[in-house]
This record gives sequence, C-alpha cells and structure tokens, in this order.
Amino acid sequence: MRTTVTIIGAGLGGLTLARVLHLHGIPVTVYEAESSPSARMQGGMLDIHDYNGQLALQAAGLMDEFHAIILEGRQAMRVLDRDGTVLFDKADDGTGGRPEVQRGELRRILLDSLPAGTVRWGHKVSSTRALGEGRHEVTFADGGTVATSLLVGADGAWSRVRPLLSTAIPEYTGTSVVETYLFDADTRHPAAAKAVGGGMLIAPSPGREIFAHRESGDTLHTYVALAEPQDWFAAIDFTDAAAATARIAQEFDGWAPELTALITDGDTAPVLRPQYALPTGHRWDRVPGVTLIGDAAHLTGPNGEGANLAMLDGAELGKALAAHPDDIEAALTEYEQAMFPRSAEVATFGDAEAHGIDSDDNTAHALFNLINKINKKGEQATHAPN
Repeated sequence: MRTTVTIIGAGLGGLTLARVLHLHGIPVTVYEAESSPSARMQGGMLDIHDYNGQLALQAAGLMDEFHAIILEGRQAMRVLDRDGTVLFDKADDGTGGRPEVQRGELRRILLDSLPAGTVRWGHKVSSTRALGEGRHEVTFADGGTVATSLLVGADGAWSRVRPLLSTAIPEYTGTSVVETYLFDADTRHPAAAKAVGGGMLIAPSPGREIFAHRESGDTLHTYVALAEPQDWFAAIDFTDAAAATARIAQEFDGWAPELTALITDGDTAPVLRPQYALPTGHRWDRVPGVTLIGDAAHLTGPNGEGANLAMLDGAELGKALAAHPDDIEAALTEYEQAMFPRSAEVATFGDAEAHGIDSDDNTAHALFNLINKINKKGEQATHAPN
C-alpha cells in the first residue's frame, strides 16, 4: 500500500495500529494534540488480557517488551465489605491471564517501536471535512492542514473524526470517579496499604464504591466512584482540595478507617473524572476512506476492556490493511464488520455480568458470591470428561 495512513491520536490504539502498519511496510503518520510524550501523566495500571490486548501486542511484535514491564504480583485481588471485613483474598500465583502494567510504560514501548518522526506532536485537530472520492482534510488548531486518502480516528471520547461517520455524542453515564494517590504507602499509610494488599482492592456498595490498586514505587492509586448527577459534583469546589476531599469522604461516613484513608489521606488533590459512553452497539454506514478505533468508535464506562479493545482494534485494522494493500475499502469493511459486534458485547466479570454501581445488589457479599460462582464453573470445566 503506497497511500500514507493518517492516524489522529497517539494513544494505545493509534500507536498499535501505527506499529502493525510499520511492520508491514505501510507508510503511516500519527498526529497528536499533546506537545510531547511526557506532556501529562498517562494514567494508572492496566490489566492486559490474553484474549484481546495481548493478541494486539503479539501482532505488534512486542511481547518481549511487554513482559519486561509487567509488575509481578499485581493480579492479586481483595474484596472488602464497608466495615473492613475481608471477604475474598486471592494472591497472584502467576497463572492469571491479565498481567498488570503501567499505562505510561505500555505507551512508551509502543512509541519506541516506531521510527523517529512517525508521531507529529502538538497537532491538535480543530475540524475535519470530506473532500470527495474517499479523501478527507484535517485542519489543526494552528491553521495547518493535511489531506489524506485514509483517515483513522483514534482520538478518544470527543473525537473530531467521528462526525465524518456518525452523529452520536457521548452521554454521561450517571457515575463519576474521583482519583487520589497515596505515595510511600507501606511506611506513610500502613493501614490503607494493608487493606489494599499486593494488587487491587474492591469495596462496593450501592451507589458508592472504592477501588484501589498498588502501582509501582509503593504507590496506591484510588478510584472513588459515586453514582450521582453532574449537578451534584458541580456543587463541590474541586479547586479547594481539602474541602473537596472532605465532601467526598462524607459519603463514606461509617466505613472502616483503613478504607476512608484512601480518600482522606491522599497525597494529591482529588481529580474528578465524569464517565461518558456512546450508545451501546454504536455503528455507522461505510464511508470511503475513514474509520474509527477505540473510544472514538465504542466509548463505554469503565469496564476493564477499553484499552485492550483499542489496541485490538488497531492491530486488526492494521492486519486488514496489510491483507488488502490495493483495496482500502475492502480492508475497512472487513475491519468494521468484525469490530462492531466485538465492541457491542456486554462487558462481563468472568462470563457473568457484574452488578452496576447503582444496583442495590452492588455489595461486597454479592461480588463474593459472584466470584465463587465463577470459580465453581471454572472447576467444573476443568474436571469435565473429554
């Protein structure tokens, strides 16, 4: 394929696509709004699944690099009731299929695998438009433009490429997450560190949930989820870190102190992250010369699949383009026909649907029972006669 593929967005999906195209000798340029790879923190931990994310890394030829950044022991899992009772405690025995890595490290190995100059930093897209005959023009905030015969939107929730294909706009899911960090946790926050353990902690309740993860460098990264309308959060002044922290902690009054410490003892100001989603089963009619991957195509609320699906999208699109070097439309059609049903599958917890945060059944005991049910099904499958 001689046509240069133009990718908007240097996230995990866009970079995976660029890497697979590079391996197949297909010219590619990635345009990214951020000014440099280190312009901002790249988020927390990601569990990379053996049935999607790892398949993408295999296609990208980066499994050795991936194994080198895995944080051992982080697949451990604990479920605590709000009073601190430990209902489930599973160590990481090395047999799980979802090893944990830091998002920033994963992005780094993808960037390092590309030739210098592949990513053009500081190119924020302001608009896109069709030129006809499958060509599109991208206009950047600085007034520059680029025209391309193959445009891929890997630009996330608020994609500037999506309007070329769809009128869908992400809508608020009804839940927001407040992030906090505790540093040097074992020495400075021992009770919270003990509660989290070596991997991740989940403490669910109806409408309220605490999720925490032990990251690299003895850091605890906490996600506090609350099912409230956006107006509720708008009444909190997040520019006043102490006041915002106190207001969020108030919603967990009566919870065990080792759990509320994950909120009140935070070493960083709390960061509010409203959760948005595109309509379930979002799809579009084939438009020549343009497609979407990752959150630009199928944004959902947090379910553990977003980054994995984005990378798989990138890998599958790259392989389709390599398989049809002289027929872009055949490649895009093949990719979309597989991507649409894949992304529309209901996110499950080990093949069993987990309770939503706003459910009365979103409790530690219900999650414990669900895990046991899944484990029993696994044992039955393991011992089933041939």
